[in-house]
Amino acid sequence: MGLLSALRRPPHERAGFTLYGAAVAAARAPYFYADLGVRDSVEGRLDLIHLHAALLVRRLRRDADQRGPALAQAVFDAMFSDMDVNLREMGVSDLVVGKRVRGLWEAFHGRATAYETALDGADQGAMAAALARNVWREEEAGPAALRLARIAFAQADYLQTQDFARLLAGQAQFLAPEAIGDAA
Repeated sequence: MGLLSALRRPPHERAGFTLYGAAVAAARAPYFYADLGVRDSVEGRLDLIHLHAALLVRRLRRDADQRGPALAQAVFDAMFSDMDVNLREMGVSDLVVGKRVRGLWEAFHGRATAYETALDGADQGAMAAALARNVWREEEAGPAALRLARIAFAQADYLQTQDFARLLAGQAQFLAPEAIGDAA
């Protein structure tokens, strides 16, 4: 890579990929699959990645630092770049990848909007309903959806406490979900 191509890279690209990686790692916690019954499938994992990425993007967009929205965009761009690569690795043809990525974008946008509305309204019931609809789909979510809603609220609060300078450096932390989901 030459100097000019390095200079043309979007701002915060490296931090965006690192932050997205933190969201993916959080979404892979075995607790979600073993204890909450989220399907351990491409779709189930993607649902949890969408949740964690939406929480992170929300946190970044709302920061008082003017670089927050650009960093949020970098996380979003990293997520969809990763999805494009993964679809290609799964054998989806070049002609279809764009349509699939668009569908994933629409799904993410709809979920992120529902999650943000629930968070903004401090409505764990609405969050649980959105999660039941998106994560468990037609299956019975039972109390697992409310447990995941509590986790989402706790993660949103925890992300809010993290220093923007650390986030700008690509350092985000998520709480262990079992410590939240099993709490009374």
